[in-house]
Amino acid sequence: MAVRFITLEGLDGSGKSTHIRRIADWLGRQGIRYRLTREPGGTELGRAVRQVFLDTRWRRVDGTVEALLIFASRRQHLLEVIEPALAAGEWVLCDRFTDSTIAYQGHGRGLSLASIQALDQLVTGGRKPDRTLLFDLPPEIARQRGQSPKRRSSVEGVDRLDSEGLDFYGRVRQGYLELAEAEPERFRRIDSAGPHEETERQVRSALADWVSERG
Repeated sequence: MAVRFITLEGLDGSGKSTHIRRIADWLGRQGIRYRLTREPGGTELGRAVRQVFLDTRWRRVDGTVEALLIFASRRQHLLEVIEPALAAGEWVLCDRFTDSTIAYQGHGRGLSLASIQALDQLVTGGRKPDRTLLFDLPPEIARQRGQSPKRRSSVEGVDRLDSEGLDFYGRVRQGYLELAEAEPERFRRIDSAGPHEETERQVRSALADWVSERG
């Protein structure tokens, strides 16, 4: 049975981090070996890049600088975590991948999609997930969640992207919707504006064909 590379995408505050852990628990109960990871992060280098990338001191970083930081982290992530895990027969659950760069740095910041595609080809060889779950919700709700008291009191707190305005969130969401429309065979849209239980039901439905294959 083939291993699977699954990514979770969406606006900050869309519920990805909560539900990726729930997916991992669900797969584990089915006897499926998995690797849980995220971007930027997933490696020692990636965690260092993440700290710099989200630091609120660097408010005037443009899309090109952001993309270069992310793709450097992504290259190490592929070499050190993702490809070895897949080769070892583990499913990979990854919070964000190249679609995030297209949505945030491309549609959000205005970096040309051709530049992102060139970087992606250099760094990943055009590597794409087998399935991408897009956690979709209105920008107003995402921004409200991103600046909630719970988020403010968390370890990472409110980061540089959480502080962006609704116009930025709107552009990023539109970018995601265009990606999903262009690749309907890969993307599954999850309406994450409602209760966690309903979002989880949609997530399981989006993966049920693969999980049921494993019995």
